[in-house]
Amino acid sequence: MCWIEDQTNRPASDGSHQASPEELRWKLQESLYRETHFRMSVALRAQLFLFLISLSSRTGLCRYIEDNDAADGLYSLLGLDQKRESEDFIFRRPLRCLDMLATEGDFTFVASQPQLACASFIIAEPNEVISLELSDVNIDCGAGDFIKMFDGWVLKGEKFPSKRDHQLPLHQRYTDYCSSTAPRGAASRSSQNVAMIFFRIRSPDSGFTLAVRKMHNPFPCNIMSQSPEGSFTMVMPHQHRNCSFSIIYPVEIRMTDLSLGQAKSNELSPKGQIWAGCSGSGDYVELLGGNGVDTSMMFPMADLCYSLTGLAQMKIGCDNSVVRLVSSGNYINRVSFQYRLLEHRELPKNRENALDNFCSVE
Repeated sequence: MCWIEDQTNRPASDGSHQASPEELRWKLQESLYRETHFRMSVALRAQLFLFLISLSSRTGLCRYIEDNDAADGLYSLLGLDQKRESEDFIFRRPLRCLDMLATEGDFTFVASQPQLACASFIIAEPNEVISLELSDVNIDCGAGDFIKMFDGWVLKGEKFPSKRDHQLPLHQRYTDYCSSTAPRGAASRSSQNVAMIFFRIRSPDSGFTLAVRKMHNPFPCNIMSQSPEGSFTMVMPHQHRNCSFSIIYPVEIRMTDLSLGQAKSNELSPKGQIWAGCSGSGDYVELLGGNGVDTSMMFPMADLCYSLTGLAQMKIGCDNSVVRLVSSGNYINRVSFQYRLLEHRELPKNRENALDNFCSVE
């Protein structure tokens, strides 16, 4: 069996420079923006997403994780694309206490010292879901060790997808390896393209192996975008369900096609009029902006509750921009849109604490 292993797993430096949140956010956006314009290896792509979570932990965005800056480097993945054509190829590397995984593979964590707050964030393509499986687990649940898998992401105490948008109750989204009901070799499958695992291991040389696999999802719902620009179509066929497409950048969103079961309006409703316009129709699209990932805590920018084939566009100057499709289940609803990163000159000039100022719309 063919495999590749990354040997870069050095501990963090305790004296690293603490940049301002604004500086870190723009460094993150610049790094990920370059990803969409240059062809990169899968491994380097995963490193950039690790940078995302590292910055989040420095700015207080990750409540459950410890800031362990692993020194990142480029993997030596010669001919990776060709090797992936072989069905028996499995990518392998060590798992860090704080990690981001964007590729399939087997990832092994072995504690060199007590690790009390670790987390790995897994992301796939928009039309994929994620399968997680634990093996070779060597932890002491009785001494306080744990491994938990979560269907979604938790950032700054906020959950994506939110409780109102996920089909499962919150307690069913957790899989606890140490629970008496958990099967030996616990496994979990996400409902969308993001999942996470968080763990605490007190004893050196204890650890586990995490297998990450991806599967096709014919009707993606509740997506976290990997890119600051692109296009997407959400389809909800006769299901009473809410679906969000989350973009962790300030962007311009252009609605290119919208097909809803009902048509009660022919105007784009600005913020302040949204609830009087579309919420009573049962089938509509809303644009949200905010600084977190929980859509129930974000600011409503505009809504659409009529079918259209022309362009409707809006600029949202928030850290997170969301297109949310609300469906009654009585119709087949579809929304298509394009999005692009706002240039620096397009961002709101008055960037104060007030969300209205930060997320001003043009």
